[in-house]
Amino acid sequence: MADAKREIERKFEFDTSPEAGKNGRKAPKKNTRRLPDLSGTAPVAASEPQGTVELDAVYYDTPDQRLAADGLTLRRRTGGADAGWHLKLPVAPGVRDEITAPLSDAVPRPLAALVRSRVRGADLVPLVRLLSSRDVVHLKDADGHLLAELSTDTVRAERLADPPAAADWTEVEAELADGVDPDLLDTIEQKFRKAGLRVSDAPSKLARALAETGSARPPQPAPPLDSAGAYVLAYVREQVAALVAHDPAVRRDLPDSVHQMRVATRRLRSAFKTHKRVLDRTVTDPIGEELRWLAAELGVDRDQEVLMDRLQDHLGELPRTLQLGPVRGRLRIWNTARRAGSRRRALAVLDGPRYLALLDALDALLADPPLLPGAAKDPAKAFGKAVRRDHDRLARRVGHALSLDAGPDRDLALHEARKAAKRTRYAAEGAVPVLGPPAKRFAKQVKAVQSLLGDHQDSVVAREALRLLAVQAHAAGESAFTWGLLYGREEAVAERRERELPQTWAEVERPAW
Repeated sequence: MADAKREIERKFEFDTSPEAGKNGRKAPKKNTRRLPDLSGTAPVAASEPQGTVELDAVYYDTPDQRLAADGLTLRRRTGGADAGWHLKLPVAPGVRDEITAPLSDAVPRPLAALVRSRVRGADLVPLVRLLSSRDVVHLKDADGHLLAELSTDTVRAERLADPPAAADWTEVEAELADGVDPDLLDTIEQKFRKAGLRVSDAPSKLARALAETGSARPPQPAPPLDSAGAYVLAYVREQVAALVAHDPAVRRDLPDSVHQMRVATRRLRSAFKTHKRVLDRTVTDPIGEELRWLAAELGVDRDQEVLMDRLQDHLGELPRTLQLGPVRGRLRIWNTARRAGSRRRALAVLDGPRYLALLDALDALLADPPLLPGAAKDPAKAFGKAVRRDHDRLARRVGHALSLDAGPDRDLALHEARKAAKRTRYAAEGAVPVLGPPAKRFAKQVKAVQSLLGDHQDSVVAREALRLLAVQAHAAGESAFTWGLLYGREEAVAERRERELPQTWAEVERPAW
């Protein structure tokens, strides 16, 4: 079993540069370990030494350092109160989620699963060993509650691959206790700077160890953005990175993670279609089909969750006098039956060979992109034409839907228009780095159309669910009145959205770039 916690910290080192001795301050000697006493610095009331612990950590990664490249660290550490395996996932600068598991000889399966989207079939091997002597001080408030832990680490880093190499340094970590205002780190930094410490340039011990032992992978320079193809590939690269980065969050069942992962798949599919004159569709179409499969598999649970929230909200709007029969209980039973096994299915997909093959195919596309002659064109012209084509496609679908009479055919046509609106919006958002504010404004206009059509489609799906609930209630001898009432309300929602569509669509300006 793996446990998780949010880690908010800041790393410092003693400044031994010549500039540190300016303004009348004497630069500290190298590797000095004296910290200023922060007692009396609001809200710190006391600084309590906790003694020294000896830590021994071995850091694992693929031979080509895929985890380190994305800011992840995986280590097996002994010594101290939290001996075990630690996986740290970046959240924001200075903020990481730490996932822990008990000590074992091999990488624990829960942690291996969280890095699978990056590691895939590669081996996890020990890269460096860090031996740290840690002096710990606890900062507490006037009530004795822990505010932060200060750790002064004297570190010895050893490269485990040939040829051997080592490095030594001293650093200080200030890590906040749970629930403490992050502004405390700014206060600590101000006091530390006056005492001759500065914020460390290294984001982690591993990053510094790799750099100082000559083990770090050389940074890959970003390709120049000098053509339409370069901009398209930069966008595709960004979405592939998002897809991979959201994988651990989906496995951890974090809020909105499935939605965000599906958005990345949709953006990729849309980009392949929008930029069909830049990337060869004989290569991208098969990948797009696999992306559609992945989004559908991930969406089983997410779509049901959205539908359930909608039905619960609308049911909650009804007076109790109109809620006849055990409607809430039946809704819960229906939802449980629909969601049974959906999460296990999603995790099985992420652990399956088809998903990993899709990630490999995306990497292969970026490594050897199937560029067409249009890739060499001027970015502004190429993106402008691509967005206009998507706009015109959307216009045809909206016009067709509005020409139909109300009913199933019109519902289907509006659903197709919604998908076209989403693709057009994604195209415009992807064009912002090239076309600037006009593309951003256009994307906002199309998003309004997409939202309206999305609410309409949600009403279509909700009505079908309500019809089935009414049938089940009737078969069980219950009143179907409430389900019919909710069905009628959903019909009214759909009718309003259909009336609003012409005006909302009229506000979408055809791009003139």
